[in-house]
Amino acid sequence: MTQRTLGEWLAYLEQLHPSAIDMGLERSQQVVSRMGLGKPAPRVITVTGTNGKGSTCAFIASLLRAQGLQVGVYSSPHLLRYNERVQVNGIEATDQQLCEAFAAVEAGRGDVSLTYFEMGTLAAFWLFQRAALDAVVLEVGLGGRLDAVNLVDADIALVTSIGVDHVEYLGDSRESVAFEKAGIFRPGAPALCGDLEPPQPLLDKARELGCAFFLRGRDFDLGITDTHWQWRGLDNQGNPVQLRDLPLLDLPMENAALALQAYLLTGLPWQPERLASALQQTRVTGRLDRRRINWQGKSLNLFLDVGHNPHAAQYLAERLARPPVAGRRLAVFGLLADKDLAGVVACLQASIQHWAVAPLDSPRARPAEELQAALENLGAPVASYASVAAALEAQCAQATADDEILLFGSFYCVAEALEWLARRATEEAAHGYAG
Repeated sequence: MTQRTLGEWLAYLEQLHPSAIDMGLERSQQVVSRMGLGKPAPRVITVTGTNGKGSTCAFIASLLRAQGLQVGVYSSPHLLRYNERVQVNGIEATDQQLCEAFAAVEAGRGDVSLTYFEMGTLAAFWLFQRAALDAVVLEVGLGGRLDAVNLVDADIALVTSIGVDHVEYLGDSRESVAFEKAGIFRPGAPALCGDLEPPQPLLDKARELGCAFFLRGRDFDLGITDTHWQWRGLDNQGNPVQLRDLPLLDLPMENAALALQAYLLTGLPWQPERLASALQQTRVTGRLDRRRINWQGKSLNLFLDVGHNPHAAQYLAERLARPPVAGRRLAVFGLLADKDLAGVVACLQASIQHWAVAPLDSPRARPAEELQAALENLGAPVASYASVAAALEAQCAQATADDEILLFGSFYCVAEALEWLARRATEEAAHGYAG
C-alpha cells in the first residue's frame, strides 16, 4: 500500500466514523487493549475545563521542563497545523511521526470505528509511550468523563473553570457540566479546581473518590497588583507555601496559579526563581496574544484571542480594562452557530467602538448577516465582510497607532488571522521591506 501523507491521513480520519463526535470510551478502550498501550509516562496530569485548558497545560509543561524533565503535551484543537496537537519538549511532532502513529492505530483498531479525535488521541498515546517521557500533560477535548483522553488514569486531575458550553453533549447547567468534568478524577489522586464557585457535583465526586481536593480561594489563591502578583498554596502535607513579587504574565495568571498548585503536588524541587522564569517564558499562540504589526506605513496594535463563549468573553473584557487602550478598540469577530452570540457580545460590547464581522471557514459558521443584525439591534457600529482577512484589512485601514484591533470569537477566526499575518510576512520578505 502506498504510504499516506499527513494530509491524506487527516482526510481519511474525517470520514472514518459516521459522526464527528461520539461520546464514550468503549471503542477506544478496545483498541488500546489490542495495541497494548499502557500509561504514556510515569506522571500524567490531565486538564479539563470550559476555558483556560490550553494555557494551563502550557504552564504545567513549562514548570516540568524547567526541572529537566522530558514532557509531552497533547492538546486540541490546532490553529494552523495538526502537528501542534502533539508536542514533546515544546517541539511539534513531525509529519512522519504522526503518519507512523496513525498507521499503528489503524492496524490496531481492526473493525472498530473511531472518530477523528479518538484516532488522534490514541496516536498521541502511542508516540508518547515510544518517546520514554518523564511526564505527559493531557488536555481534554470535550467534557471529561467520556472523552478519549480519560482512558488514561490521571495522577493529578485539574478543572480550570466551569461554564455552560457544548450544551448538546454536556447539558445546559453548570451542575451537569461539572459532573462530566469530574469524570477525570481518580480514587485517592489529587484533584484541583480553579473555579471559585465549583458546582456541587464536582465536590461530591472528589469526596466519593477520596481525592485530596485543592480549591482555589481556599487551598490556593493569587493576588494581582499593577506591577506584580503573589501566590499561595498547600503542599502534599498541607503545609503553606508562598511565592511573592512574581512578574506579571501575558497569559491568565489564574491558570498559572492552578498550574503552580499542580506542580507543588508533584514533589519536584521548589525553586522560586526557576518557577517564575518558567511561567514568564510560557506562550500560547492566539490566547491573549498581543502583537505589533506594520500596515501601509503605520505601526498598529493587534490582540488575538480564541475566546468563543460568554465565560471567556467576560474574562477577556476584564483583561482589556487593564490597562485601557489609548485610542479606540476595533473588533474583528466571527462565531460558530452553536455558540451563545448574545452572551459573548453582552460581555464585550462596552469595550468595543467598532465591529467588523465575517463568516468563518467552517460549515458550522454563523452567517455574517446574523452577526451584523445582532450588533445593529444593540446600536453597535458594525460592518460585514466576506472573510476574516477582509475584515482585518478594513480595520487596519482605519486604525491609528493609538487604537487596538481585537480579533476574537473562535479558533477559526484566529487561525485565519495567523494565515493572513504569515502571507504578509512572506510578501514583505519577498519585496525586501516591511509595511
